[in-house]
Amino acid sequence: MNISSTTPCIDLDIDGKIARVTFNNPAARNALTWPMYEELKKICDSLASNSEVRVVIFRGAGDKAFVSGSDIQQFVDLQKDEAYEIAVDQIFASLQQLPMPTIAMIEGLAVGSGLLMATACDFRISTKDARFGIPVAKTLGNCLSPSNLSWLAAHLGIPTVKKMLLTAELIKAPELLESGYLYETAEATDLQVAVNILAQKLAALAPITQKASKLTLARLLQSNLPDCTELMRETYNSKDFREGVSAFLEGRSPKWAGE
Repeated sequence: MNISSTTPCIDLDIDGKIARVTFNNPAARNALTWPMYEELKKICDSLASNSEVRVVIFRGAGDKAFVSGSDIQQFVDLQKDEAYEIAVDQIFASLQQLPMPTIAMIEGLAVGSGLLMATACDFRISTKDARFGIPVAKTLGNCLSPSNLSWLAAHLGIPTVKKMLLTAELIKAPELLESGYLYETAEATDLQVAVNILAQKLAALAPITQKASKLTLARLLQSNLPDCTELMRETYNSKDFREGVSAFLEGRSPKWAGE
């Protein structure tokens, strides 16, 4: 089955036991529009009920980015409260809870929601020059939900997550390979081969064992999450967040007021 389009969308291709999902908005470094988020949820729900698919590979179109974040224009209408993070939580959950192993194939940038998407996958293989981060303290001035922060901390470690969020630094692939966050790095010309080798290895193993293992771990990470609604509400209702969105769309540096 092949579903594709030349407009910003998500492409799905299923070939035997392996499904390939491509974030297709290369003109904007594969930034996700809200329709793309909704499309991702539908694709994940469809794959979750497809017993023939044993592995899913996620990648970005082109070679500049896996996903560079969200389309900022949509924040103009979504900056009233924390509803955006709650909605995105539900979409990421559909990826985290896929019953089969998932692989993120990463070239270029995996930032913002792109980092969250890559971390929601079970394995990550990137080019050696790929960069990762969530520079919202430098760009929009928004925040993450406790669910997403818990997931990131479990996979990256709290010191690395703090470095990403509090300094807005992008971290290079070699550092994340050493930490174990990346399964492997490869030259751009060898990336597809490395991903295919892992996919074939995973597809040959016991699927029910894989499902039980990954979903039990996911449930452990999601248990006993604190209620941080007031922190998200304060952030998304702040003048700083409105300033961050306006500054980004106007192509200027934001002026943070702490309000």
